[in-house]
Amino acid sequence: LEEKTKKKSDNQSVTLQMKMSRQGGKIIEVEHIAKSFDGRPIINDFSYTFKKGDRIGLAGKNGTGKSTLLNIITSQLTPDTGTVDTGETTVFGYYKQGGLTFDPKERVIDIVKSDAEYIKMADGSVITASALLTLFLFPPKKQHGMVEKLSGGEKKRLNLMKVLMQNPNFLILDEPTNDLDIDTLNVLEEFLENFPGILMLVSHDRYLLDKMSDQLFIMEGEGVVKIYNGNYSEYRLSLDQPKIKAEVKKTTVAAVEQAPAKAVKKLSFKEQKELDESEKGMADTENKIAQLTESINKIDASDYVKIQEVSNEIEKLKQKLDDYTMRWLELSE
Repeated sequence: LEEKTKKKSDNQSVTLQMKMSRQGGKIIEVEHIAKSFDGRPIINDFSYTFKKGDRIGLAGKNGTGKSTLLNIITSQLTPDTGTVDTGETTVFGYYKQGGLTFDPKERVIDIVKSDAEYIKMADGSVITASALLTLFLFPPKKQHGMVEKLSGGEKKRLNLMKVLMQNPNFLILDEPTNDLDIDTLNVLEEFLENFPGILMLVSHDRYLLDKMSDQLFIMEGEGVVKIYNGNYSEYRLSLDQPKIKAEVKKTTVAAVEQAPAKAVKKLSFKEQKELDESEKGMADTENKIAQLTESINKIDASDYVKIQEVSNEIEKLKQKLDDYTMRWLELSE
């Protein structure tokens, strides 16, 4: 996939760098925010000052408050306590599931032109709405067709393009890879690699999290938001370290009383077996994804049907990998 992306996008690497709004010194200052729903704490006393160049992954099980935190940061939701102070030059681009809806009877080109007939790019050049749609893999026939004729993946691609047209300097992507086709994923990956602003990313795609973020906000539940400096794979490795040390020291009796460490959940035999199977499943699935990714690079570019078949299989394996990963995280806590 990575190799194929490079092959396809060499000629687009400059033009896909859309103009970013100027970013001032003050971006966002989040101070001691808290939020609860029906008495259940979602966020408890969280503070962070965003800096230029931040690339943050948001991790945590479903229902731990990832969307709540993003909505507070973007001032779409008010915290119960604490403050969010946004700089005057901060411009958000927020892509989320079901974020935009389009009139099914409207033409694709008209949806884009309703925002701008011409779009300024990072190098100062100006392109037409039609040219931008072409860069986002909408051929002329699709551009002049009705939205109702688009596939689910194409509608998400259009949604993503509309977000990027806002020229954000603070980009938030909530599960951007869900249901996107392989071509859109290539475009998205290239854009994010070149994006100079602040990025916050929610994704179960470990590859994307590792590649696009170097810091994590981890929603641990019960209102706890942990900041971790490193990518997702490094975080997973750090979770294993206490267990390894515990195995080495389990026959040793502490001579000096120490402050109690975070309790490690005792796994049942069945849970331990499931944990081991999850780890093996992750490794096996990652290998299969790598093999299919390698094979897709060898398929003739004109054989769209075969490419789509392999792409669909890769997406199924990614979902399987997500399931293994989520279960592994649950059992590891």
